[in-house]
Amino acid sequence: MERKSKGLTLSDGLLADLGGKRTAKLLGQLGAIIPFESLAAPIRPLYDNTSTKGGRPNVPVVMMLQILFMQRWFGLSDEMMEEAIDDRLSFRRFLGLGVDDAGVDHSTIAVFRKRLHDADLISELFEQVNAHLLEQGLILSEGTVVDATIIEAPKGRTTQDGEGNSKDKAATHTRKHGRSYHGYKAHIATDTNGMIKDYIFDTAKVHDSKHIDQLIEDEPVGGAAYADSAYMDKKRKKRLEKQGIHCGIIERRVRGQDELRPEQKAHNKQCAKVRAIVEMPFAWLRRARGYRTRYRGMRKNASDFGLWAIAYNFWRSLSIKPTIQT
Repeated sequence: MERKSKGLTLSDGLLADLGGKRTAKLLGQLGAIIPFESLAAPIRPLYDNTSTKGGRPNVPVVMMLQILFMQRWFGLSDEMMEEAIDDRLSFRRFLGLGVDDAGVDHSTIAVFRKRLHDADLISELFEQVNAHLLEQGLILSEGTVVDATIIEAPKGRTTQDGEGNSKDKAATHTRKHGRSYHGYKAHIATDTNGMIKDYIFDTAKVHDSKHIDQLIEDEPVGGAAYADSAYMDKKRKKRLEKQGIHCGIIERRVRGQDELRPEQKAHNKQCAKVRAIVEMPFAWLRRARGYRTRYRGMRKNASDFGLWAIAYNFWRSLSIKPTIQT
């Protein structure tokens, strides 16, 4: 059983013109394109408190999904989200809360997210969202851009007795540009509009090129695969060309080659313009303060990245003109 809003009151009417107008407009646009009811359907079976003994009504699943997305759109922790719901009129209106309605505390947010993690529902939600966006013409089916980024894990703290440490043991080390990192690596495939079509979450030590073949395996004949020079491999290039897929991977010098040939330079210049699109989601992630893990363990952090990818795709879709799929 889900709790019900008390409905609009006189106080809501008096405050109707207050609140952040830009935020309210943005949330209104996002709310209009997200099929919250459809997304909530596979989650509702996780709740069962309809026995004769009664029980405290659940916060509506739609509202909890809205909260999870807002956290990622605005870079808010559970505690910050609880305070924002109590404090910001634009947030309350997006959630359908009147002035006299109770907010949502941070522990409820944490428990809801844990239910999604434990039920392995995030990947299912991601696929459901992308199927919807593809149907709306907001994800292009031809042309894939692949890249990876490091998601750092906290270094952890040693307990006072010196016998324990909170360091994430599942995370691994790697080096990039002379700097050492400890954490995970998110491998993503976007379309040529910067929408995330697929992702693979792995440990930091895994090389960028390990997952590209899986991320582009559904690219159709006549499509293209773009990536930086770390992904260049002669066998991969020949295989793509044999499959009728344009190889847009940046060329690099081979042993004994002083400089790239003119045709290689032209190829790289042309492909670099498209390849740069994959940086858009990573830049958005940095702005959303998501370049550090929130949990310990591969499973939870992979699930959390999936939530971020869903929130990003909805945000990005506001800037894309729908294209008729063929």
